[in-house]
Amino acid sequence: MNNPIKNTKTLADQFMFNTYARFPITLVRGDGCRVWDEDGREYIDFVGGIAVCALGHSSPLVTKVLTEQSRQLVHVSNLYYTRPQAELAQLLVENSFADKVFFCNSGAEANEAAIKLARRYSGEKYGKDRHVIITMKGSFHGRTMATLSATGQEKVKTGYDPLLGGFQFVEFNDLSGLKQAMNPSVCAVMLEPIQGEGGVVCPKADYLKEVRRFCDENNLLLIFDEVQVGMGRTGRLFAHEHYGVTPHIMTLAKALANGLPIGAMLAIEDLSSAFGPGSHATTFGGTPLITAVSKAVLSSLLKDGWIEHCQEMGEYFKGRLLELKKRYDFIIDVRGQGLIIGVELNREGASIVRTCMERGFLINCAQEKVLRFIPPLVVTKEEIDQLVDTLEAIFRV
Repeated sequence: MNNPIKNTKTLADQFMFNTYARFPITLVRGDGCRVWDEDGREYIDFVGGIAVCALGHSSPLVTKVLTEQSRQLVHVSNLYYTRPQAELAQLLVENSFADKVFFCNSGAEANEAAIKLARRYSGEKYGKDRHVIITMKGSFHGRTMATLSATGQEKVKTGYDPLLGGFQFVEFNDLSGLKQAMNPSVCAVMLEPIQGEGGVVCPKADYLKEVRRFCDENNLLLIFDEVQVGMGRTGRLFAHEHYGVTPHIMTLAKALANGLPIGAMLAIEDLSSAFGPGSHATTFGGTPLITAVSKAVLSSLLKDGWIEHCQEMGEYFKGRLLELKKRYDFIIDVRGQGLIIGVELNREGASIVRTCMERGFLINCAQEKVLRFIPPLVVTKEEIDQLVDTLEAIFRV
């Protein structure tokens, strides 16, 4: 039956749950750091699908691998081995601290797997009463019931009581608070090396090292949620590499397949026995289609210089934003690593986001007052200059 409604927004509003505060544009095409709406208007994208499209929109590499693999094999379930999945796991292990990988469909699912692995391992080794996971205030770990319960932001929990138990919250960057929270029921500490949704909050110089030392002293597992900040986003393959510390478990998603749905949980060998056959599973996790693309994306990040480019562009971008900070006293802070940068204001940032969109730039605001910039890693100095010049024009008004 033909639907007489032509407008995309009208269609969506009529037939879809209103769970997103969408902007009033319909995007139809992308290329690199640029996207176009259905009216043909061009935007330079500094959101990147929320830190997802690392190699840019409509990446020729992604298109090539996706096309080739779709002609061979798309999905067979995890009842059978597939070559792209095994090769992606090998590539992740060879370029990380980890020994084993579990593939799923999203960052939330990767964090679910991490929570389950930590509790199952600790329960088998120390007894079922050792199950509490300490997480951080301001954190964001996902929207499933477990990851929602683990998230340290009350605004995303409203209306979902009763939440799942077994989580305890402390301030990020506060080692004394972490020590005070310790008790015999704790099995793990879970945190983002840089809090993205929390407003691009970076750790103090030795904080992550001290957290790892605390975990080692108390036989706790350390879980790093690198869903947003992993995969080259910070100018290193993984954000924790900046701080000279490794976790026992790490989660990835977002940029892992440049826009196709995949998540991964990586862990050290000692934990692998806790996840035997039947202990955890997913139908769509790590399909040959998605893992073939993900392997190509990861290989490109490692071999084609995009991580180094990210570091260079991040330093340049941050420098230009710091120049703005000197001129405008309503800018409280400029912070971040690589191409995840936050500009904290003493006022709400929503109007700036809207004005930027009107002038052809897509940006994001976290925690109401932090302008967050997470563009594709292929962004150029010229595109950064165009955005910063536009921001200054807006700030002058």
